[in-house]
Amino acid sequence: MKTRRLSLCAAVLLAGCAVGPDYVRPALNLPGRWTAGTATAKDAEGVPPARLSPDLDVPAQWWQGFHSEPLNALVARSLAGNPTIEAADAALRAARESEAADRAAFWPTLALGYAPTRQRVANAVASPVSSNANLYTLHTAQVTVSYTPDVFGATRRQVEGAEAQSGQQRFEALAARLTLSSNVVAAAIAEASLRAQRRATLEIVAGQKEVLEAYSKQLALGQVAPADVDAQEASLAATEATLPPLDKQLAQQRNLLAVLAGRYPGEGIEAQFELDALQLPTELPLTLPSTLVEHRPDVRAAEAQLQAASAAIGMAVAARLPNVTLGVNAVGSSAYTLSKLFTSSTAFWTVAASVTQPLFDSGALKHREAAARAAFDQSAAQYRATVLGAFQDVANTLEAIDADTRGLQAALKAERTASQSLARMRRQVQLGDASALALRLAQQAQQQATLGLVQARAQRLTDAAALFQALGGGWWNQPADSIASLSSDATSTATAAPKP
Repeated sequence: MKTRRLSLCAAVLLAGCAVGPDYVRPALNLPGRWTAGTATAKDAEGVPPARLSPDLDVPAQWWQGFHSEPLNALVARSLAGNPTIEAADAALRAARESEAADRAAFWPTLALGYAPTRQRVANAVASPVSSNANLYTLHTAQVTVSYTPDVFGATRRQVEGAEAQSGQQRFEALAARLTLSSNVVAAAIAEASLRAQRRATLEIVAGQKEVLEAYSKQLALGQVAPADVDAQEASLAATEATLPPLDKQLAQQRNLLAVLAGRYPGEGIEAQFELDALQLPTELPLTLPSTLVEHRPDVRAAEAQLQAASAAIGMAVAARLPNVTLGVNAVGSSAYTLSKLFTSSTAFWTVAASVTQPLFDSGALKHREAAARAAFDQSAAQYRATVLGAFQDVANTLEAIDADTRGLQAALKAERTASQSLARMRRQVQLGDASALALRLAQQAQQQATLGLVQARAQRLTDAAALFQALGGGWWNQPADSIASLSSDATSTATAAPKP
C-alpha cells in the first residue's frame, strides 16, 4: 500500500510540475470610452451625422454595408487570389505542423534497424565463428526505444510555446485578411473619387469653353479687350492641365486594384467604381472598449507572442535542472545467417537510464534564462504598445468620422454658393456686364468647391471603412465552416498580471 501511494505521488508530481511562469494576460486597466471629447456634428445642409450604435456588432463581411455588388465581388476575389493571403495561410500551416512535431516529444521514440556486415579476419588469429571460417556474414536486427519523461515540464513549456506561435500565426492570417479587404475598399473609394473629380473637371472645362466662346464673340463686337480673351484661355488651359495627373492617378489606382485581386496590371479588373454607387452604411458599430483586445487580430497576435515568451522562460529554467532519459537502448538479434535471426540463442537486449545535471557552463544557462525573462518583458511592453495603438486607431477614426460630417456639410454649402456665383457671372458675361477678373475668380472658386465636395464625400466613406478595420473586422462573426482552417485558438484569456 505504501509503495502504491508513493507511485501515485510520483505520477502526480510528474504530471503537474512545470517550472517557469504560468501565462496569464496582463492587466491593462482599459478605459470606459474611446475619446476624451464628444461628437459635435449636427444634422445640417441635408448631411446627417454618422449614426454610431453601441448595440451593433461588426459584421463578418463588413464591406457589404456600402451596398456595392462590384465591391463585394472584388473583395471576395481578392481574398481568394491574393498571394499575401496564401503566404499567411502557409505560415499558419507550418506553425501548426511545428506544434504537432513538438507534441510528439510526450511519447517514446521507436526505431527499427537492420545491419548486415561481411567480414574477413586474418588467418593468424582465431576465427570468431564456430565453423572456424575466416570469411563470414553477421546479420543484426534491433529495436531501439527511448523516452525522456517530462519531469520538470520542459516539454510542456515547449508545446505551450508552439501553441502560442500557432495562435500568433492564426491571428496574423486574420490580420492579413482584414488588411487586404480594407485596402480593396479604400482603393475602390479612391478610384470612385478620382473618377468623380475627373468628371467634375471635364464639366468645368466645358463651362470655361462656353465662356471663352462668349468672350470671342464679344471681342469681335468690340465689347471686351483681347486681354480678357487671353486670360480666359489661360484659365481654361490651367484647368485642362489638371486632367493628366488625374488620369495618371486613376490608372495607377486601377493597377492597384488588379494587384490586390491577385492579377497582373495588364489583366485589369472588370468593375469600375462610381462615387454615387457607394453608399455610407446607415449605422456604424461602436463596440465597447473592453472588447477591442479580443477582437483586434494584431492585439491577439501580440498576446500570443507574449505567451510564447512566457513559455520560453520555463524552457530556460528546465534546461538548468536534471535531464532524465529512460529506455530500452536495444532489443534485437544477431546471427550469422538470416534463418537464425530471432532465435533464443541470438537474442540480446540492453536497458539503461541516465540522469544529467549541468554543473559548470560558465553561466551560459543562467544567462539564457535571464535573456528569456528580458524577452518576456520586451514582449509585454510590445503588447501594451499594440493595445495603445489599437485604441488610438479607433479614437482617431471616430474623430475623423465626426469631422467628416462637418467637413461634408461645409463642402456642400461652399459648392452651392460657388455654383450660384459662377452662374450669375456667366449671365453677366453674356450681357457684357462682368469683368474678366471677377469671372476667373468665380471659376476658380467653383472648381475648388466642386473638387472639395467630391473629396469630402470620398473621405467620409474611407473613414467609415477605417472604423470597421479599427474595430477588428468582424472575423469572430464568420460562420464556423468558412474559417475552419483558422478556427483553432491557442491563446489564453485570463486577466491577472503575469507571474514570472
